[in-house]
Amino acid sequence: MQIKAEQLYLGYDEENIVKNLSMTPPIGKISVILGANGCGKSTLLKSFARLLDARKGQITLDEKSLSSYKTKTLSTHIGLLPQNPVVPEGISVMDLVLRGRYPYQKMFSSLTKKDFDIVHQSLSMMNIEDLHDKNVDELSGGQRQRVWIALSLAQDTDILLLDEPTTYLDISYQIEILDSLMTINKKKNTTIVMVLHDINLAARYADYIYALKEGELIKEGKPEEIITSELMKEVYGLDCKVIEDPIAHSPFVIPKGQYHQ
Repeated sequence: MQIKAEQLYLGYDEENIVKNLSMTPPIGKISVILGANGCGKSTLLKSFARLLDARKGQITLDEKSLSSYKTKTLSTHIGLLPQNPVVPEGISVMDLVLRGRYPYQKMFSSLTKKDFDIVHQSLSMMNIEDLHDKNVDELSGGQRQRVWIALSLAQDTDILLLDEPTTYLDISYQIEILDSLMTINKKKNTTIVMVLHDINLAARYADYIYALKEGELIKEGKPEEIITSELMKEVYGLDCKVIEDPIAHSPFVIPKGQYHQ
């Protein structure tokens, strides 16, 4: 399915956070939204999940207004992993991931074999099958993030939105999470749109990048096309040099800053 924003304005109270933004994330690809803190990245993802209404402009899903979809139907097409999801107290991994199947349940019906099969597949894709009976509160940060992504996978949506899925994780966990998302993208052809703070990881894993500044989209394209020292200066105020990543052959940003000689 194709999600599309056209001349979008979003905000809170009297302030517009996102201004006149149009974007069409490519179907079946990984798109990453970059930008400094407060530039509207999370706000944009919330609007894609219909948690925030547009002030102007519109968001469409397969050329139908997002607002025209029933909530339950929309939940079978778009999944969102927010920045700081709240874990229900005392819930097990299995019970939490099973919640991803609720949009498919009919009134007064119980979960089916298909539901449990999809949940087990989701746990398997995130390599956490052995944690199914563990309490989510007892898990490490990396394990917990895998559970949340498994929940999103169990929702079995065409589009997956992730707001900083690697924040606060050690570098090894970051790589594991992003490798898993790339596998999901390839195996299921899921359209993934995520916010990342690490520019180099974004350049390595993204098929397409959107660069925001003060709520406006200032550049978009493939990483090798748009990740330049000029863009980093414009978006982050960062003096840097951009070289080729010797492993991924993607752009690699080296900040200048101060250093010991």
